[in-house]
Amino acid sequence: MSKRIAAHWLTLLVVLALAGCGTKPAEEPPSATGPTKTAETKSPSLIERLTAKPVTVPEGTVLTVRLNQALGSKISNSGDSFEGSLADPISVDKKVVIPEGSEVTGTVVDAKPLGRFKGGARLEITLNSITVKGSNYSVETTSSARAMKGKGKRTAVMIGGGAGLGAVIGALAGGGKGAAIGAGVGAGAGTAGSAFTGNKNIVLPAETLVQFKLVKAISVKM
Repeated sequence: MSKRIAAHWLTLLVVLALAGCGTKPAEEPPSATGPTKTAETKSPSLIERLTAKPVTVPEGTVLTVRLNQALGSKISNSGDSFEGSLADPISVDKKVVIPEGSEVTGTVVDAKPLGRFKGGARLEITLNSITVKGSNYSVETTSSARAMKGKGKRTAVMIGGGAGLGAVIGALAGGGKGAAIGAGVGAGAGTAGSAFTGNKNIVLPAETLVQFKLVKAISVKM
């Protein structure tokens, strides 16, 4: 009797076990927003930035610089440093490589007030470096020189360059008159206006635009 009861319970347990195995788990409802998609665009990785090929800014490229401070044959000394910013962006193959506003530094190569340079004044400046997106690059440029000789004869030339590229662009005359003096850029000109005070010393006020030309190409990381 006991054996039949035990067999009955064993059969019942087997049936229940088989029924449990055949039950499907409840399916999760589909997400209302659908499957998550990976962003189609992503920022360049650190490796991509480190391995990016630099872009070469060629020799002869003109850099137009806005001075941050006043420079002059009397107020400056040879060896003084100065700062400025790029007034116009530099592009290569229609792509901006050096943005407008990039910081530059330079050096006063020569500064002589009236009476120390054959009776006239002289001011010569050049660029040393430019900062592009936080990276500093050394540059070699032509010097921009201005001189005042004799009875009011004034010149502004680019040493190592041509046709007046080193001239002041729209420099304001000294003495508060605010007269704009244009730069001569015709072929073979080599001379142009500059800014002078009443005593014939050369002054380039802050915000003056001055042009320099690269004499050696530079490679800029993008």
